[in-house]
Amino acid sequence: MSTGRRLHYSYEEYLACLEASVLKLEYCDGTIYAMAGATPAHAELAAARLRVLGQALLGRCRVCSSDLKVRVEASDLSTFPDATVVCGDVCTSARDASAVTNPSVLVEVTSRSTEDYDRGDKLSHYKQLPSLRAVILGSHRSRRLSCVTRPPEGWAERDFRPGETVRLDEPELAIDVDAIYAGVTLEGM
Repeated sequence: MSTGRRLHYSYEEYLACLEASVLKLEYCDGTIYAMAGATPAHAELAAARLRVLGQALLGRCRVCSSDLKVRVEASDLSTFPDATVVCGDVCTSARDASAVTNPSVLVEVTSRSTEDYDRGDKLSHYKQLPSLRAVILGSHRSRRLSCVTRPPEGWAERDFRPGETVRLDEPELAIDVDAIYAGVTLEGM
């Protein structure tokens, strides 16, 4: 029995859907997903990260909003992280000139509907980007940043709480947890 739903889309069909859509669409291995709108707290946290990253990396790296598409060629994922940092020249996908393939740092703000995906499958996709040095996950429930970094011996993860500072070596960067969450009312609080 057919439900009328297509189960697999080509990347070219995804690009056509994305161009016609008012929503941001994510693509993963033939499936197209609509990305949900953000809560006020999510939007505030995403903006705070952009502000802090932009000030810290001014003149050294590009800091981009969720309007920038990132493509993980190895796993066939195209998505729109909450913030993307690109250090050096921008490289784009041969299949999609609007998608960057060489981010240095990716930032995601979790939500009730995306937390498991952001910390699980999506993070696994991101780890396949050779240029990626860190993924910073901001909690929507508590004042906490989880930083997943790529030291020489493999991937490592550490949580940072109020009063602490995330420090990256590459790119050289310090992010104060309190500065990110200042004035933000978290979900469920």
